[in-house]
Amino acid sequence: QVQLVESGGGLVQAGGSLRLSCAASGSIFSINAMGWYREAPGKQRELAATITRGGSTNYADSVKGRFTISRDDAENTVTLRLNSLKPEDTAVYYCNAQIVVGSVRGQSESSWWGQGTQVTVSS
Repeated sequence: QVQLVESGGGLVQAGGSLRLSCAASGSIFSINAMGWYREAPGKQRELAATITRGGSTNYADSVKGRFTISRDDAENTVTLRLNSLKPEDTAVYYCNAQIVVGSVRGQSESSWWGQGTQVTVSS
């Protein structure tokens, strides 16, 4: 019904940058909030950044000032730009979206997750 596909992860040195992208496809009526979450080894998945349909953003304190989230509603895409990367940013990054799914029976909102993309920051 709906698929979220992330791309852009990789291995970078501390201080470097990456751009993560997530594209949603399927029977989408509209997309409300979108966000990026990350899961470091042995740790619980945590919020990195979110963006509402109106463009309001929220960042975890640990990434504030270094990461930037944006969205392109025409392409159903959300992007996370990671700057000044630190080794502690190493994690699997997951795209999330609150999507109103359209069908012949109507619409309903649900949360969808991508498969994750690995970000590794070396020291």
